[in-house]
Amino acid sequence: MKDRVGLWIDHEQAVIVSVGDRGESTQKIESGARHVEYRGAQRSKVAYSAQYGQGDDQLDKRFTEQLNKYYDQVAALLRGAASILIFGPGEAKSELHARLEREKGPPRKVQLEPADRMTDHQIAAKVRKHFESESGGE
Repeated sequence: MKDRVGLWIDHEQAVIVSVGDRGESTQKIESGARHVEYRGAQRSKVAYSAQYGQGDDQLDKRFTEQLNKYYDQVAALLRGAASILIFGPGEAKSELHARLEREKGPPRKVQLEPADRMTDHQIAAKVRKHFESESGGE
């Protein structure tokens, strides 16, 4: 059982750091989700849709399906954790948190924090520091 898990997440990837009695492990998951942003003139949007034979709704639906699979993978790796720290830029952390709230299972402590892009070493250090200070205050 993983006691404590911290993860940095955005729509492209998640870096998951598990901290337990046996030490620390890190895993990465790539989302594979690519959202098409339409910048500039309407012409580029039409050209992209025509090139790939898809309209905006189909592209948005595909992106959402890819994110759902990604969040399922990440949530599966968090099962069994008693305490979870989720941090990162943007909306992915809140979207994952909402998904975790809907899951049935034993209660767990989940905390959210904003964070910018970080290296894997910075992520691991933040997770270690968070859980060291959390256990030190008990």
